[in-house]
Amino acid sequence: MEISFIIPVYNEEKNIPLLLKKLEETVENKYVDYEFIFINDGSTDLSGEILHSLSLNKSYVKIISLEKNSGQSKALYKGFNLAKGEIIVSLDGDLQADPTDIILLLPYLEKYDMVNGARSRRKNKNSDKLFSVLGNHLRNIIVGDDIQDVASSMKIFKKKVLKCFYPYTGMYRILPVLAQISGFSVAEIPVPYYDRIFGKSNYTFYDRFFTSLKNIFIVKRIKKKKRNYNVNCFV
Repeated sequence: MEISFIIPVYNEEKNIPLLLKKLEETVENKYVDYEFIFINDGSTDLSGEILHSLSLNKSYVKIISLEKNSGQSKALYKGFNLAKGEIIVSLDGDLQADPTDIILLLPYLEKYDMVNGARSRRKNKNSDKLFSVLGNHLRNIIVGDDIQDVASSMKIFKKKVLKCFYPYTGMYRILPVLAQISGFSVAEIPVPYYDRIFGKSNYTFYDRFFTSLKNIFIVKRIKKKKRNYNVNCFV
């Protein structure tokens, strides 16, 4: 398998058809062997039914259905465990990151183990931007990493990086930091960030700020347990 796309979905019924179309455009004439792994994280709308319908006669579309909403970290981790590709791409299901933009990141995998798509042209509320900047800056100081946009949804990395992702609530926010403190090389490259076409964010002020703050100290403890940035993680 050349490349695997991991996409958690929660109540994104209107975005899913367009997302799948863009994923197919992304791999068309570029990859022979690929898979799109959608994790339906207990959606209460028609996301599950739409995913099933769209997957018919498409062996490259794989669906994992969780009985209840378990959070983005658990959903991603489920997908990571099933991924067969030598290159892994993680994306959100909201289309604020366009799959076709991975073309901006892929060349850097020749030199780096992971490439984080740092969001550019963000049009979020000023308060969201402020908390994002403050959270990243505070984590940089406490943890000692240099990632500037840790919560960006678009990331690509080599399969070997999977071994350093630790399954806990909030993992999805700090994948580049976990990779970096485990000794893997991480680059950040700007990618466009788009407004939602359909739906609304599933995250509140609490999720963005207090959960991020909690994650900072969890990562600090993880880093402390690693000796000389040993890449053998305790997953």
